[in-house]
Amino acid sequence: MASTQITQELQDGILTITLNRPEKLNAFTAEMGSALADAFRAADENDAVRVVIVTGAGRGFCAGADISSGSEAFGKGGDNLFGKSTGPRSESSFIESIFNCRKPSIAAINGAAVGVGLTLTLPMDIRIAATDARFGFIFARRGLVPEAGSAWFLPRLVGLPQALRWCYSGRVFDAEEALKGGLIDESVPAEALLVRAREIAAEISAETAPVSIALTRQLLWRFASAPDPTELLGIDSKLNRALGASADVREGVSAFLEKRKPKFPGRVSRDMPPPYPWWDED
Repeated sequence: MASTQITQELQDGILTITLNRPEKLNAFTAEMGSALADAFRAADENDAVRVVIVTGAGRGFCAGADISSGSEAFGKGGDNLFGKSTGPRSESSFIESIFNCRKPSIAAINGAAVGVGLTLTLPMDIRIAATDARFGFIFARRGLVPEAGSAWFLPRLVGLPQALRWCYSGRVFDAEEALKGGLIDESVPAEALLVRAREIAAEISAETAPVSIALTRQLLWRFASAPDPTELLGIDSKLNRALGASADVREGVSAFLEKRKPKFPGRVSRDMPPPYPWWDED
């Protein structure tokens, strides 16, 4: 049975996932995490999906973990929040599903985003927020450490000094500070938030090749912190040699010369070229 803790709507190639516990400010549960993981895995395989937007129902984005049961929420190694762990990474499968998804994702943060409600946005590609949104890496104030891979993601997004300041204090801060610190890309009035997110999504998908976007996402994320470009130079040259003979490149060049919008035939589900996925090579 599909979870009611998220809703999904696909329109014009844009999949909008809404965290759907408004009476709890969309507080995170194991069920919500599992539903998010399933939604991103399905989006990855669905050629009708070009971009994913994640937002929250009601006046909150995600007010962190649901701790209505008190400290018992973190009992049994976090099973109550993240589901039972059957492997070293299974507790955070929703983070891996977001990170590994070949479709770009946008967090449209419409209200409070603290704890896991904020860290779940870090593997997304673009974060925009309502001007009255609030943020917090509050883990040290609960006796915890940054979770969901955020000690890897956050410094890459905002730099180590800023990440340290926010994580050490655990304080809640506003959208102006989040924008200044590089955590979000834009701050807009709440009523304009989803409109702006869809504008960005349309800009990504309107005239670009799905396969190119999928590969570009992986290149940028996986090589952003590489010590030098040596490995990347070998990978991107192989990719472009393979793509150069593809129907997408023929269409892209023809559309440019004919001064029309391209209609790329390539599909992420079937047309990813070698050497993708290069990180799985022995």
